[in-house]
This record gives sequence, C-alpha cells and structure tokens, in this order.
Amino acid sequence: MANSGSETTTNNADVVVVGAGPGGCVVSYLLAKSGVETVLVERHADLDREFRGYFFQPLVLRLFDKMDVLDDVRSLDHDEVRQPALTVFGRPFEVVDFSRLPKPYNYGILMEQPPLLRLLIDRADEFENFEFRPATTVTDLRSEGGKITGVRATNRERDEDVELSSRLVVGADGRYSTVRKAAGTDPGLFDSEVELLWFKLPADAVQSAAQGRIESDGIVLYFGLGKEDAQAGWFIEKGTYPEIRNRGIDALRRQVGAVEPTLARYLESFDQCSLLHIEPGLSEKWVDDGLLLLGDAAHVASPVGGQGNGLAIQDAVVAHSTIVNALEENGGSIPSERLRRFESIRRPAVEAVVHLQRRGERALSWYVLNHDSIPGWIGAPLARVLFSVAPKTPGFRRTWETFALGDSEISVDTGAFRS
Repeated sequence: MANSGSETTTNNADVVVVGAGPGGCVVSYLLAKSGVETVLVERHADLDREFRGYFFQPLVLRLFDKMDVLDDVRSLDHDEVRQPALTVFGRPFEVVDFSRLPKPYNYGILMEQPPLLRLLIDRADEFENFEFRPATTVTDLRSEGGKITGVRATNRERDEDVELSSRLVVGADGRYSTVRKAAGTDPGLFDSEVELLWFKLPADAVQSAAQGRIESDGIVLYFGLGKEDAQAGWFIEKGTYPEIRNRGIDALRRQVGAVEPTLARYLESFDQCSLLHIEPGLSEKWVDDGLLLLGDAAHVASPVGGQGNGLAIQDAVVAHSTIVNALEENGGSIPSERLRRFESIRRPAVEAVVHLQRRGERALSWYVLNHDSIPGWIGAPLARVLFSVAPKTPGFRRTWETFALGDSEISVDTGAFRS
C-alpha cells in the first residue's frame, strides 16, 4: 500500500536480490562480478543486527577461495575450528576432526556475520552494475501475465514507494521470507519438539573454539566468535521459554551452571538471550517464472550440524551459474524452465542434509525431553559407550563429512566473471 503523499519511483535491473544474508550477498557479488545489473535490497538500515548462524563449514572456505574472497574473510575477526570438543558426563570425546579433511580446507570458522556481509557488499560495490539498497522493505511482487516482473518496496529513509522491475527476483530473505509468502509458496515446515536458546557472552567465557557438553541436567553448546564475543546454546523443550522467563534469570543460571559452571557466571540477563526455532522446512517449489528462492527462503535450516550458512552459500553458487546462462536469452522474465537446473541440483543435496539433521534432532529431542527421568548411574555409562563407538562407524563419518564438505561437484562458475 502506498504511503500517504509519497510518490512511486521505478527502476530497472536484470536481477533484484531480496535479503542481505550470506546467500543474498554471495549471489549478488557473483552476479555483479559477472556483469549482471544487480540490485540487493535489505529491509534493515544496517547490518549490525542479530544473526543466528555463526559457523562456516570447510566447504564454504573452498567456495570463498574460488570467489577470490577467502584471504579477505580470514582477515576478519574469527575463530578457527579443527577439533570441536565434546564432554559427555565429565569425559572428553573426539567426535569430529576437520583437520583430517583434505588441505587447505581442513577447518571451519566461527564469526559474526555483519563484517562478512559488509565485505561481500563492498566487493560487489566495486562494480558499476551493482547497487545496494538498505532500509528498503519489500512489500509485494510485481507480476504481469502470470510472470514475476520485479518487486514493490518502501524506502523508509526517504518515505518513498519504490518499484523495481527485473527479469528475475531472487528471494534470499530468510525463514520468514516475504518473497516466498507473496509468491504463495508454503515453507513446508517439519515439527520439532525442542528449541535452542542462544545467549551472548564475552570471549573469555569460552576456552576453546567450539565445545559441547552433555550432562544429566541438559545439553549446552558454546563457542568463540573472535576476540570480543562468544555464544552459547541451551536446548529446551518447545514452548517452554515463557515459563523459563517467568522463573527468572537466576533459575536459568542455575540450570546452565549445573552443566557448565563457567558459563553461568556470565549469564546476567534475558537481554543476552534469543530463541531459535529448530523446525526445518522444504518449500514446495523454489523457482517460477521470474522467481528463484534460495537459502532459508527455499529450505528453512535447522541448527543441527551448523548447516544454514553452508546450504545458502552453495545455493548462491549454483544460482549464479544458472542465472548468468539464463540471462543470455532475449529479454523478459526468465522462464521457470531455465531456472529448474538450480532446483534439480540443489534440492536432492538439501534433502539429504535435512534427512541427516532430522535423524540427529530426534535423538537430541529425546534426551532434552527425558533426561530428568534417567538415573545418572544408567545414563552416564550408556552415553559414554555411545560416544565411544558411534564416531568410529562409517555412517557417522559419512554424516559429518557430508555436513563439512557438502557436494564436491559444486564449483564457482569463474568463467562467467568479467574481471
């Protein structure tokens, strides 16, 4: 709906990307570097906001290297992860070892997203065919003859309605995607019985890059994010966060402290906390005439296995190649048949990851919901046996290597670059 007294301006581009998260920024940078007229639209006025994904798998480092941004990324504040630590009922276990993967991508990185997104936008902004529009909220899709022809938006800084006409709209605007909703596409969410309560900590609260602890009182994850910040995650039963808040921060501190006393000392207020819903999803379709969805807009990520950033960036790499080739044909909205290559490549890979995540989530949910009723003298030895044996099985190794390496066939289409 138009703002009272405001005028509508119309601009043209080959591609409008909605959402400046990892997927949106990567595909925008790749398209700009390939000579495509690209506009990246972001509803927030700046990038300094709360993001839920902090881990970038080894597969992402390989793709960043092929994009010629890895050295710049490594110059940002981050922590490297080679052997995440896991303690189960007081005993340490080696579950995942990235250092065993082929060099030079034999580690992951943990970092805050805003500096990375700013880096990608700055690199894209080196090309005259790229434009970044912050504080611009997409309200609807433009369509003509059943084909998507752009977006309608509001520039909040200028109190101005904007219409962006394009041959393709890329919806990269996250799990609550406006673009997906406007297209009438169901997110296809799966039910989950647990949620993850994140809380921010100072960097000195965490002594190694990534840790997890399973005890009779619950499960906590914690990791560093560079020199200044750390993050912790506390698994809770779905729907219980209001009750946790009502009991007060002291009660939560005692719960967390029963598993990891060091963390509890730094938990001072619910202002440090944010709730992450775990339900993953697979949208019914990812492409249409003039439309392509990627990242959480196409498949809502679960935090299990730290896959959100990796999936979105892989999507962006495949989308870039698909879009550049499709734009070579005559003008008008890119038809869905030219975009189906993207979905045919990415959907099977994403479905495989979601299947593995769901399997891990079921075990996690069972423990979160039932740990209070398991006597320690039974739970501790069983858990120790499980974590001694499971990491040595071929199935477990295939799972974490799939999470770490993704689809090795995916590569950046550097032949499309203009410079």
